[in-house]
Amino acid sequence: MGRLRAVGTIGAVVAAITLAGCGPSGEQDAAAEIARPVDVVAVVTEPLVLTSELPGRIEPMRVAEVRARVAGIVLQKRFEEGADVKAGDLLFQIDPAPLKAAVSRAEGELARAQASLYEAQARVKRYEPLVKIEAVSQQDFDTATADMRSAQAAVRSAQADVETARLNLGYASVRAPISGRIGRALVTEGALVGQGEATLMARIQQLDPIYADFTQPVADALRLREALKGGDLSSGESQTLSIRVDGTHYERQGELLFTDISVDRGTGQVSLRGKFANADGVLLPGMYVRVTAPQGSDAKAILVPQRAVQRATDGSARVLVIGADNRVETRQVQTGAMQGSRWQISQGLTSGDRVIVGGLTGLQPGAKVEPRQTQEQQAARQ
Repeated sequence: MGRLRAVGTIGAVVAAITLAGCGPSGEQDAAAEIARPVDVVAVVTEPLVLTSELPGRIEPMRVAEVRARVAGIVLQKRFEEGADVKAGDLLFQIDPAPLKAAVSRAEGELARAQASLYEAQARVKRYEPLVKIEAVSQQDFDTATADMRSAQAAVRSAQADVETARLNLGYASVRAPISGRIGRALVTEGALVGQGEATLMARIQQLDPIYADFTQPVADALRLREALKGGDLSSGESQTLSIRVDGTHYERQGELLFTDISVDRGTGQVSLRGKFANADGVLLPGMYVRVTAPQGSDAKAILVPQRAVQRATDGSARVLVIGADNRVETRQVQTGAMQGSRWQISQGLTSGDRVIVGGLTGLQPGAKVEPRQTQEQQAARQ
């Protein structure tokens, strides 16, 4: 009797262990088939204008150095430093007294030369009828003619001296050669300028419009050219640039002027230049900016949210898509440019693919899922 009770007890224990071992496994198998809800977006193609954000510097459209063209003492400074000036505005006044004296001296020399010419012309006029009747020798007549021509040359030289003296007198009033913003004065009243050199007195920069010079790696330029040539991209009609002052939200639109014809040997960069309106004078020479430049357009671009793209340790990109029977598949993709919060996918996806963008944590290939559209796509369909 005791033996039968022991055997029965052992059997019950074995049965309990068997049931304990089978129960959780069955539950795990059942749980594995439960569809997990995930957020998806359906891949569609859309037109996309490709852009690149490149570093640049602001440069003035024109720069004029105001220099003293005659020697003298500065009597007045007639502008406010940092103000806008117009072409022809008086900036400095150099002492004109010595230059006025030079004009008077040149005019006196001109009058003397004109008197000598009058005398020579009168002599030729008297000799002309006399030489015909041989009352004056031919040699005397030729000498008188040569003296007249020499006097004419002296008059022209004296006239040039007068013009030079008057120009120098005009240079005593130093005027702005261009319109723009003038910097600080580099000389003060009482300074001697123009003594042996054209002294730099101030600098004017034209700030409206203004240039932005920026660079692009030549490899990117070549890839763009090949893509345009192969038909993968189109050049589009827009050559509009966008400029943003680094560290601020200030933006402005402009146009691309040209691309340089040579490549910097040290950096492998090619230089570009854009032109921007700057009526308010916010953009200043030397300012660091970020230039958004067009890089062609793709009429059938594929874009997916950034959160959908996963990176492997080797840097390769992949996305999880929903395949047959609503099961997860891994798809290797090649990313292009970042456009806002979305990656451009150049290879690996086609229109109609369903890409998982939400609920990715712990999700493995082969898992069964229940797809649901994101709010963005639902709103787009309505």
